[in-house]
Amino acid sequence: MASGRFITIEGGEGAGKSTLQRGLVAALNAAGIDALATREPGGAPGAEDIRKLLVEGAPERWDALSEALLLTDTIGPALSAGRWVVCDRFADSTTAYQGYAGGVPLEDLAALHRLIAGALAPDLTLILDLPVAAGLARAAARADSETRFERKDRAFHERLRQGFLDIARREPARCVVLDAAAPPEAVRAAALAALRQRLQAPV
Repeated sequence: MASGRFITIEGGEGAGKSTLQRGLVAALNAAGIDALATREPGGAPGAEDIRKLLVEGAPERWDALSEALLLTDTIGPALSAGRWVVCDRFADSTTAYQGYAGGVPLEDLAALHRLIAGALAPDLTLILDLPVAAGLARAAARADSETRFERKDRAFHERLRQGFLDIARREPARCVVLDAAAPPEAVRAAALAALRQRLQAPV
């Protein structure tokens, strides 16, 4: 693999992942780094069709195991070409949403990820942490159709938040938790500091 770096942004509903992704890609490109924004599920035309199946419709449309099987990966080629990839969600979302919150055994999800993505893993994961009520309020204010997970009950979202925090506790060398309740500019500044410290990014 060339000098590509793989950065993932994780967190619950309304945490500001897309906003942060845009800010990081812009900063990396401005610093002369060829950076690509993508998302999981999604990032390619076929994968975007799969994404619609997952995030639209009734909350009970799929069980947690079926959700996990819908997720795909489109990142490897960009990394192999030496690009920096900033991905909105990756395997940690599967672990948090379908595992911690949905009840699929974590070891089964880990095996599924190995089957789909092999050894592909992020160099840095930024976890945006936000109280559930604040995140759901932000998400409800958006005008889009991706509301399936937002409509799950409060207990689901509390398990989800604790799942992401547990992932960060288990893998401190890879994960950085950011306070998503802060203003977007402050979250972006903290994320850029993490890129400088962890990946020696010139941003």
